[in-house]
Amino acid sequence: MALSPTRPAVETEFAPASVIRRDGVAVVVRHPADAPPIVQHWGADLGPLDPDDLLALTDADERQTRPGTLDAAWRPGVLPTEPDGWPGRPGLLLVRAGVPLVPRWQAVDVTVTDHAMVSEVADAEAGLVLTTRLHLEPGGLLGVKHTLTAEHETVEVHWLEAVLPVPTRADDVTTFSGRWTREKAPQTSPLGRGSLARQTRRGRPGHDQPWLLALSEGTAKARTGEVWAVHLAWSADVTYRTDRLPDNPTLLGTGELLRPGEIVLGAGESYSSPTAWFAWSPAGLDGVSAKFHTYLRSRPHHPGTPRPLVLNTWEAVYFNHDPATVERLAERAAAIGVERFVLDDGWFLARRDDTRGLGDWEVDRSVWPEGLQPLAERVRALGMQFGLWFEPEMVSLDSDLARAHPDWLLHDAAQVPSPADLSWRTQFVLDLARPGAYEHVLNQMSTLVADLGLAFIKWDHNRDLVDARHEGRPGVHAQTLGALRLMAELKARHPGLEIESCSSGGARSDLGVLEVADRVWASDSNDALERQDIQRWTELLLPPELIGAHVGPPTAHSSGRTLDLSYRLATSLTGSSGFEWDILQCDDQETEQLRRFGELYRELRGLLHSGTVVHGDVRDPALRVRGVVANDLSAGVWTVATVASLEDARPEPVRLQGLAPERRYRVRVREEVGQARWGWITPGWLSKGEVVLPGKVLETVGLQLPALWPQQALVLHATAV
Repeated sequence: MALSPTRPAVETEFAPASVIRRDGVAVVVRHPADAPPIVQHWGADLGPLDPDDLLALTDADERQTRPGTLDAAWRPGVLPTEPDGWPGRPGLLLVRAGVPLVPRWQAVDVTVTDHAMVSEVADAEAGLVLTTRLHLEPGGLLGVKHTLTAEHETVEVHWLEAVLPVPTRADDVTTFSGRWTREKAPQTSPLGRGSLARQTRRGRPGHDQPWLLALSEGTAKARTGEVWAVHLAWSADVTYRTDRLPDNPTLLGTGELLRPGEIVLGAGESYSSPTAWFAWSPAGLDGVSAKFHTYLRSRPHHPGTPRPLVLNTWEAVYFNHDPATVERLAERAAAIGVERFVLDDGWFLARRDDTRGLGDWEVDRSVWPEGLQPLAERVRALGMQFGLWFEPEMVSLDSDLARAHPDWLLHDAAQVPSPADLSWRTQFVLDLARPGAYEHVLNQMSTLVADLGLAFIKWDHNRDLVDARHEGRPGVHAQTLGALRLMAELKARHPGLEIESCSSGGARSDLGVLEVADRVWASDSNDALERQDIQRWTELLLPPELIGAHVGPPTAHSSGRTLDLSYRLATSLTGSSGFEWDILQCDDQETEQLRRFGELYRELRGLLHSGTVVHGDVRDPALRVRGVVANDLSAGVWTVATVASLEDARPEPVRLQGLAPERRYRVRVREEVGQARWGWITPGWLSKGEVVLPGKVLETVGLQLPALWPQQALVLHATAV
């Protein structure tokens, strides 16, 4: 319901408080007449609550009866501002005619269902309407989204954030940073006092993105303790925030980072914040993961077919495309069981290195004289899908497109090229908010998808957006919406087409891009040692079937580290598996090992890509224990790996978490990945090849590990007997 500035607020009656609940989570919301909703409780389901209970809960929870002085402030709402007596970071900052605008809200309407609540408040004099939706999804994941509408006068939105209260007993904070080839590096510290914010200003989330902000009572553990976490489903700049103030509940929140002048609403225009996803868990970080994974798997567009074994050609041939060699690579791939063959960078006009050609999405006939049609047909004849690499948001100055349309760049024309731009592989950004640029890329890509019968696009994005300008104003927001719309329109035109989001690795792997993409490339590092932690923290939010995890060559090109094939294969099982390697160089023994691994992957992927992900809380910092347990608890698969030398000659036992306590399980090592190496300690169960024990014993006592050497891994398979 929208309010006219000439029409007084309509008197509307609704309950003063309401409850939404789902899958063990409840949100209790108060509906004041003169403010946006106030979340009184977000966490464990409190059971049935009648209206009297809700009133009593307010009395029990409030610090002081109004009116009260500022040192006895009342509970802040979902959008706290200074007129509320809130001394922290405002949830909303608006400007009109160069002056901050602070709305005086009046409640208009509230709609409540079992799993969702929609509130509408308005300031008739200012001509503003705010709609807030809270919705609990399968698994108990809570989404919060605001929409602000300007009814008659122009208003500039500086930020619009979602915040929720967290108990003050939450005293530690975990967030993430990282760099190229070392994404998703966690950092935990005591929660600082005051209003604190982590921000990214890269035009994409970035390798050092906060990724997720989690509060916990003490250090967050894998399987125990309460955790409150938030992630913003947005593929560009973000703010993550905490407010730990002496006279208010702790707040946890997030929102899109906007630059001044980026969002200016005219009469009748609206701005919707990206969805902020909040997860409360009573069972540590694995409980947070379970909520995100359950929700993502419940989406209608979640990949529903078995995740194919992939070979991507990048680390096999780089820019050195030779049709005969690539065809032989495809034939070898099919022989070891690969199901999707992806031709990476280097196939289009003038693309012999990374300085030319971006934007000219036409096959280079000087390299591929007959085009890519013969390769595509050969790949399909071998029983594989065919995929192709693009970087649609970028353009090289040395390209036909840039020469024809220099005005299509998302840059200040007077500053092209600038030193900052030249530092980014001499590539620039194509302004997808310009209709001509958008249609050009859409039509070129769509033609190739149709002509080649593409099943898959590896969609790359290899630079930050430095000083992005669209028609003289900051352009990151419009560019991001354009990129997401381009993905969606391509998939609508070509049903069944899948897209992988790659941004020089894992710099764009958020839930926003996954509304239109089908998986993410977690990192440009195929170093299996680095991947142990990259995979672990990426799957904190994303289920493993959405995470590309490939086997690289013996010596990783990103680190120079040389690792055993068995270790690389075992690590690849923790995601959506594949190869990024010139397998034509493999000898007969290695080729057979890859073939056996392909069979193992196809056998186990139904479990690995549907079950509950579990992680062991281990004492030794060199040990990684990660598993997936079937939803019916009939089986589980664990990867037990070392990233350095173990501290003790007698390693700690490995506890297999998540099994049914009363059922008995046979546990054996799956040696299709190859045999791990260890020292003089070989436990009895390992010498016998298997052991049968109740789930309670496996979870409580565990299995004695051998003295694994550094960078070695065991794949353990438990099946109920």
